[in-house]
Amino acid sequence: MKNVKLNAWQVGLVFKNGEYKRMLLAGSYWFWGREQVYIYDITKQFAPPVELNILLQDERLAAILQVVEVKDNEIALQYENGLLKQVLTPGRYAFWKSVVKQEFIYADISKVDVPDAVDRMVLGKSPVSAWVRNSEVQSYEKAVLFIDGKFIKVLQPGMYYWWKNSITIYVGKADMRQQQLEINGQEILTKDKAALRINAWAQYKVADIEKALVHNKDYDKQLYVAFQLALREYIAGYNFDELLEKKESMAPFILQSVKEKAEALGVEVYGFGIRDIILPGDVKEIMNQVLVAEKKAQANTIMRREETASTRSLLNTAKLMEENAMLWKLKEMEYVEKIADKISSISVGGNGQLLEQLKQILVSK
Repeated sequence: MKNVKLNAWQVGLVFKNGEYKRMLLAGSYWFWGREQVYIYDITKQFAPPVELNILLQDERLAAILQVVEVKDNEIALQYENGLLKQVLTPGRYAFWKSVVKQEFIYADISKVDVPDAVDRMVLGKSPVSAWVRNSEVQSYEKAVLFIDGKFIKVLQPGMYYWWKNSITIYVGKADMRQQQLEINGQEILTKDKAALRINAWAQYKVADIEKALVHNKDYDKQLYVAFQLALREYIAGYNFDELLEKKESMAPFILQSVKEKAEALGVEVYGFGIRDIILPGDVKEIMNQVLVAEKKAQANTIMRREETASTRSLLNTAKLMEENAMLWKLKEMEYVEKIADKISSISVGGNGQLLEQLKQILVSK
């Protein structure tokens, strides 16, 4: 004989010779034979010792059990007292009806979309995250969604979740900010066969993400080629000297040439510029010689201009001195003063005739 005591939070299942007999609630029980009692905590999940259908034939037991069936294409999120407990995979589960409140949210994972009933806060956390795939679109981005290779829609900035299954999902993103394209090392021949190396830049922005990512492949590479061809077209149409004279019109021409092609790529171009024009060594030497010759010619012109101005000034002074005796005398005294500044002492020798000559020079009549 043995005694079994059950508390208020416990339930007992009586088996005899492996066969289910009855259910016991809280209380004290005596057994004389070979009965075996399984005691369960009703705040925990029920793990049946035998086939669940056999136990459910007992109406008393079935009344205090909550049976959860999860189909092959489903999962179920189990919440205890409002908190996520676990994810139930396909199968059959039983829970006691007790003070612990059990809630279950079913999700069809054969589809990609997560239903609104599932809280987005739990999708990125364990254990639900193992069943979810996600993608984040930044505030400066837009994205396109492909499901099984088919374009579905454009995704705005935000976080997106889909169930993890055999369906293929691809998210293509594009940076919607203004970007710069470097077009460097372009070896181009001018109309007169002068080889130039051009380094340029261009600024652009994705305007239509559907055109850029759905209708075109590698839109940025195609844009690079469009600028490259427009640059070659412009430079090949001019001789070297003409190109240097018309370099200011290069950027507007190339922007206009690329604009229509860029729109077909879903891109809007904002600017273009030439950073460097690199000449071959022999052409660079010739250009340096031409530059030196031009500077020498400019220097000679300036010197001749200054000499002409000086001569003209002397001629004007001479005419004034010829017409005005006083001005002539002042000019004489000016030169005598300049001479005197350079003489520290004067020694005079001879007869009175020399003194008379100096007097005539220095003293006005």
